[in-house]
Amino acid sequence: MILTDKQILTEMKRGTIVIKPFNRTYLGSNSYDVHLGDWLALYQSEILDARQHNKVNYFRIPNDGLILVPSKLYLGVTKEYTETHRHVPFLEGKSSIGRLGIDIHATAGKGDIGFCNTWTLEISVRQPVAIYAGMPIGQLIYFEVSGEVDVPYNKKKGAKYNKRTIKPVESMMWKNFK
Repeated sequence: MILTDKQILTEMKRGTIVIKPFNRTYLGSNSYDVHLGDWLALYQSEILDARQHNKVNYFRIPNDGLILVPSKLYLGVTKEYTETHRHVPFLEGKSSIGRLGIDIHATAGKGDIGFCNTWTLEISVRQPVAIYAGMPIGQLIYFEVSGEVDVPYNKKKGAKYNKRTIKPVESMMWKNFK
């Protein structure tokens, strides 16, 4: 089951869902709108290798925006830091973003119970489009789970994305080969 706005607020009061910054205006009937953070990243190499640490270059989105092009994969980040301790969060693109030809994730739309961080976005576009820091970019949906979790993500040994950050995080797939 998906949590409603009232349930999301109740869970926030309990501390099982954290959204910072939080603005009631962005709470929909069953989701919360998240916004594009200030930072983007591009991989340094044109050819990526799953067994290697593919490094990125970070840059701030200028105040007057940035035009994204179809030939690049941009890593973005949500302005919002979130914690989810009893529910499974899903991040989906907003329909208005999709109608501009912007995809915000290739495969990583589901979070884990215990995920505590900003969300890295895997941004690709169908045609050139200008984007701006702070613009609505996606929506978080929270699902109830059945049963207790043995080890939440933030307590899991080897969890690759636990370090708190305001910048996008590159793929850590290479750590699976060590």
